[in-house]
Amino acid sequence: MGIREEIYYEGGPHVGDLILNLLFGLTVIGIPLAVGAIVRALWLRYRITDRRVTVTGGWMGRDRTDVIYAEIVKIVKVPRAIGLWGDMVLTLRNGSRLEMRAIPNFREVYEYINERVVAKNPEYSAAAK
Repeated sequence: MGIREEIYYEGGPHVGDLILNLLFGLTVIGIPLAVGAIVRALWLRYRITDRRVTVTGGWMGRDRTDVIYAEIVKIVKVPRAIGLWGDMVLTLRNGSRLEMRAIPNFREVYEYINERVVAKNPEYSAAAK
């Protein structure tokens, strides 16, 4: 029996990312963007709980990355498509980065993650002031 977690968000990237990149794919230059969006839509999944952030992706969804909030030292967010969705980069203590692309409701997700990071990581709250 494991520790119970409250799931805040579980799902894939925003569908608008796929639609926009498929439209760009109608041009020769946009084909790689369309292929990337199709791969993200098929195999990329996010799970954000009250204890950790899990990203499942890679070829056929075989790679999984779990990050607990105490390991996060910096969060950067970037809006996409007039703010309908956005990208986030979580920087960890060891210097590595976890990139999360095309997150739906990314502002609310950012606030949720930021609240947990401040509560779990005293270094982060001191750096944020």
